[in-house]
Amino acid sequence: MSANTIVVEGLTKRFGNFTAVDHISFDVKQGEIFGFLGANGAGKSTAIRMLCGLLEPSSGRALVGGFDIGTDPEKVKLSIGYMSQKFSLYEDLTIEENIAFCGRVYGMTPGAIRERQEWMLDITSLRGRERSITGTLSGGWKQRLALGCAVLHRPKIVFLDEPTSGVDPIMRRRFWELINELSLQGVTILVTTHFLEEAEYCNDIIMINAGRIIAGGSPRELKTNYITTPILEVQCDTVIEAMALIEKEPWALETSVFGNYLHVTVPDEAAARGAIDALLASHRIAYRTIERITPSLEDVFIYLLDREAKAA
Repeated sequence: MSANTIVVEGLTKRFGNFTAVDHISFDVKQGEIFGFLGANGAGKSTAIRMLCGLLEPSSGRALVGGFDIGTDPEKVKLSIGYMSQKFSLYEDLTIEENIAFCGRVYGMTPGAIRERQEWMLDITSLRGRERSITGTLSGGWKQRLALGCAVLHRPKIVFLDEPTSGVDPIMRRRFWELINELSLQGVTILVTTHFLEEAEYCNDIIMINAGRIIAGGSPRELKTNYITTPILEVQCDTVIEAMALIEKEPWALETSVFGNYLHVTVPDEAAARGAIDALLASHRIAYRTIERITPSLEDVFIYLLDREAKAA
């Protein structure tokens, strides 16, 4: 196995009678951006903490950077970068003081810290803010600092747990640009997120629900392999009222709202178009367009969750 990959086999974590992570298995290639996708409480953070050597698994095994998380957790910790969901740097220190502290934790020499600080300030656009008190930074700038500190010691594997939570859309896009830059340098990145649109940036994804993997593949594979029936997008101002009507119809297999749009999964496109038009007209609900669309990752996730619920 390459020293710069992650291999997970049947990894499980139980807390009493509750199973937070349930026999998950997957591989991550070197330099890959690997997405761990699921709702809050799905088990993503628990899995990440096990892979970082911070939490002992109940069963199963995993190799991270060539080290076993069960037998060599300390070596795992020293070989990776980790950015937790909750901001964990010191609010009362300046940016450069936090950088120096993180460097010392990883055993870096003062010279190496200074060298990497220069690189980090450039890649995160924090140059000129070195002496700012960390607690005065906005959420987005704090996240940049946290990412920079996570990769300060040149780890080949980085774990990012909900890195853009609480960050505005513009800063979120810039943050993903930083992640892509690291990937191009050969850094393997495993990132958890509940923002489905962010998962489009990943090379591969696994979707997790109630601690279990329910799907996996590239974004394109997920969108083409799991939903094979047509999805119609209805643009309508009174979208909630329209959904309440449509979801009662036997031909409406799945319905979900996206802003002023309603997504309806149907067995037959032509028949459903006519049925939607007639139904909305009969209730005097105006619509602008009815178009067939390629399913989004959110469509796929909703479909899979519904399938799980029906199978339970």
